[in-house]
Amino acid sequence: MEKFGLYGKFSVKEGEQNTLVNILLEAAESMQNLKDCEIYIVSTSESEPSAVYVFEVWSDQQAHEASLQLEVTQKLIAQAKPIITGMERINTLIPLGGKGTV
Repeated sequence: MEKFGLYGKFSVKEGEQNTLVNILLEAAESMQNLKDCEIYIVSTSESEPSAVYVFEVWSDQQAHEASLQLEVTQKLIAQAKPIITGMERINTLIPLGGKGTV
């Protein structure tokens, strides 16, 4: 089975970047115990104060989809929805290896 990677961008209401960063870092913390989540990185850009980026690598696409159904994930999604103004999947990737991947 091939690995599954996502690179996405969330746009948020003005002044809410840190709020979403904290929510997504909590999500990253909850992924620590999921062996199928190999990488979950939350980033911001100095030039985009209303954007938050997430890079994820999963053992496969089904593992990623299953993670979205977890109670903790659903709770965090509910917290984030009111401040998110847009979502963009920059790219879906097929990770082949390298530092940080299992």
